Amino acid sequence: MVYKKADDLSNLTVRQLRARRRRLVKGLPDFEAVLRGSLVDQGRRCGKAGCRCARGELHGPYLYLAVGRGPAVSRLVYVPSSLEERVRSRVELTAAAEKALEEISAVNLELLRRRELG
Repeated sequence: MVYKKADDLSNLTVRQLRARRRRLVKGLPDFEAVLRGSLVDQGRRCGKAGCRCARGELHGPYLYLAVGRGPAVSRLVYVPSSLEERVRSRVELTAAAEKALEEISAVNLELLRRRELG
């Protein structure tokens, strides 16, 4: 579902807002599958003096999950190729859930403004 700005929500009735919130809640995923982060492809150097990577031809690319550890700091977690599709789908699922939660919050804010939060 496309996120609606608060201005767009102000044109809806209380009944429409509550129906939208119910639809969004029903669409939320199983939260056991949530995996927050960003997928990153990277090449690596092995450190052997005679290896091709010493000349700039990196090994890989390998897939990593970048996990935030605070402002501007992240940690990379290697994703084995056997888990790539599962990790990718969970990251996408998490992004969709965050977007839905953002819209639910906007609907609740609009209902609060109208003193109809319930």
